[in-house]
This record gives sequence, C-alpha cells and structure tokens, in this order.
Amino acid sequence: MFYGNHFILEESSVFALWLYLKKKKSLFHNFLLCLNCFPAVQIDAGQGNVVMTDRNNYAYFLIGSQWYKMDSLTLQHVSVGPAGIWGVALEDGVYKYVAGSFVYANDHTLEQVDAGGDGQVVGVTHTSTIHCLKSTIASDYREQSTVSWTTLPGLLTYVSCSSKYGCWGVNSAQNIYFTKVTPSTCGISGWIQVDGLAVMVEIGTDGSVFVVNRGGEVFQRQGIDSSTPQGTSWTKIPMPSRINHVSYDRGNLWVVTDYGIILKCLC
Repeated sequence: MFYGNHFILEESSVFALWLYLKKKKSLFHNFLLCLNCFPAVQIDAGQGNVVMTDRNNYAYFLIGSQWYKMDSLTLQHVSVGPAGIWGVALEDGVYKYVAGSFVYANDHTLEQVDAGGDGQVVGVTHTSTIHCLKSTIASDYREQSTVSWTTLPGLLTYVSCSSKYGCWGVNSAQNIYFTKVTPSTCGISGWIQVDGLAVMVEIGTDGSVFVVNRGGEVFQRQGIDSSTPQGTSWTKIPMPSRINHVSYDRGNLWVVTDYGIILKCLC
C-alpha cells in the first residue's frame, strides 16, 4: 500500500472501502488504497509524476509515498506533463509551476487545464471554449509575462492530450470527441465524435484513454493504435466505489472516489 503524510478523511469512509476491497479481493486485488491521505478532488499523472488538488484547493506533488504541498496558491485544477506543471486558480487564472512556486501566465483564464500533450498546453473556459498554448511557448515559460493562446474550434467542458495519438474531450451534453493536434502550431485535424457518454476523459502518455460517466463508472477505450487513434469500443473497469476523477500513467490508473479517497490500480 502507499501512504500520504496526513489523515483528514472520514475514517468511517476509508475503513468501509478497505473492508469492501478486502471482501472483494478477487475482483479488486490490483487496487491500492491510500489509507492516510487527503480528501482529494482531482488527480493527474504524467511522465512518472503525480499531482492532485484537495478539498481546500491546495495542490500537492507525490514523492515516493508522501504528498507535499506545492504552494499556498489555491487551485481548482492541476496538471503535469511534458510542458511541466500547470494549474488553474479559483479565479480562473492560469499558472505554471516554476522553481518551487506558481508563476502567473497573463492573457487568459481557464476552468480546466491539461499539460499532457507533446509540449503544448490545452484548456477550456467556463463557457466551454477551447484554447491551446503552443509547445514552443508552454515548455519555455519561466517568468510572468503575457502569452498568446490559440482558440480551437468547438465547445468542450473537459479536454486531455497526449504526446501519442492526440487529444480527447467531452462537452456539456457528455458527448466524447477526438482530434489530432500539431503541438508547435496548435492546429487540429477536426473533432471526431466517438460513441459513448462521459463527464470527463483522460488520455495517458502511452495513448490509453479512460472516461468517467455521470454515474461514476469508469471505461477504457479499446482498439487504439496509429491507424485508429480514436479506438473501436469501450470496456468497463470495475470499481469499488463511485469515481469522480481518473488519470493514467505508466501502467497505473489513479482514481478519486466520491468520498475523496485516492486509489491506485495496477491496470
């Protein structure tokens, strides 16, 4: 099991889930439960790194088995990837984590951000518009300055990119979409609707795609390869609880339950 350095979850919720995992160990033997953890809201994994935000809107970075607070800035979303660590503050301002603190990136506001692409950063606003920061700008950003974002066509409520196979997103109607993107220009091939419904989608570094639907169920996209990057079908991943958020990296599926408990699945 892995452990954090704080315990502020309701003990009854954690214990109940632990008992359920133990009872159903034949089904959930590949899950690790964070027994001593924060009540998480959102989690993101990339390039071997894991970050998350808690219910107090602070961001944390996982080093070994310990969660470390990154800054005093309160964030509604944080993401880690080839472009570094990026976050969105409560007032929708965009920040990049540089040398131990979050540096404000002027000129745009977002509601959700993703740094998992091939150097580019993407995000959506509260009005569902989609924006992309070119890889040449995002990767080199070090000190506060005005940056120019590219507005992409379409409307999405959540977006996620990978250095392999492109970007995925969902809209307010829970429709799922896929597109290829050119990191240096933020040009896209056009959004293709994919079957299924979801409230969030995450694509891992290796191109693996997972979604969470309104009922808190998790599904993985099958049939993804270079010739069919949008995949062919969905497979349900059994979960011991309703799930609010997922992220995938290097064979590990990280999930946050509706109680804020973090689970790691060796999927």
